[in-house]
Amino acid sequence: MATQILAPVVPFPTSQAEQITQFELAALLSLRNRAQQLSEQIADAEASIQARLESDAAVEAGLHIAELKESFRRSVAWRVVAERLADRLYGNGKGDGYCDRVLHSTNPTLTVSLVLR
Repeated sequence: MATQILAPVVPFPTSQAEQITQFELAALLSLRNRAQQLSEQIADAEASIQARLESDAAVEAGLHIAELKESFRRSVAWRVVAERLADRLYGNGKGDGYCDRVLHSTNPTLTVSLVLR
């Protein structure tokens, strides 16, 4: 019988990850809470300025500008389905015209946003 000689196992050195401290966790939680507070304060300030602009308040002359931007949007996510149905009902190729008529008779939705520069 042959004797087996086993090679010694040399472990690879492992780097020890730096411990996460309670201070780091508390600091992160504090930053998250502060970010939430700031987000709420920003929303309140924007709502206040937007409401005053909508009430025709003047903006003090200077470097910064505050104005309201209006945009209109019609919801057209239904268009492909409506074209297929119109093609079935009114004949092939007539769906596009049907959808155009529906789009033109749809009242657009007004959105107003605050723009600061």
